[in-house]
Amino acid sequence: QVQLVESGGGLVQAGDSLRLSCASSEPTLSSLGWFRQPPGEERTFVAAITWRSTSTAYADSVKGRFFISRDSAKNTIYLQMNSLKTDDTAVYYCAVARLISDFRGGRVANWGQGTQVTVSS
Repeated sequence: QVQLVESGGGLVQAGDSLRLSCASSEPTLSSLGWFRQPPGEERTFVAAITWRSTSTAYADSVKGRFFISRDSAKNTIYLQMNSLKTDDTAVYYCAVARLISDFRGGRVANWGQGTQVTVSS
């Protein structure tokens, strides 16, 4: 089973940018993506990308601010987060699923350990 390791979280101010990375332990033909879980709330879908980077999907709350990309040669995906808001504060989890549509349905095959993103006002 593919193992996922996130990095790049931290403390930033509102309006700043941050880039998260997620490295997979082996090449995969599956889709990869991100979820987030604010304190005391449920984990929700953020963004996903297919293995050939031919298709992406975003939650409405991040569309136009967050951008997902994939470097298959490095078995890594990235989440570029711009114009960060305090509402973006959460633990961000990398995830792998067979299809990009599986992410919205929560049909995730495996999760990373998460990385904390805190946006201060």
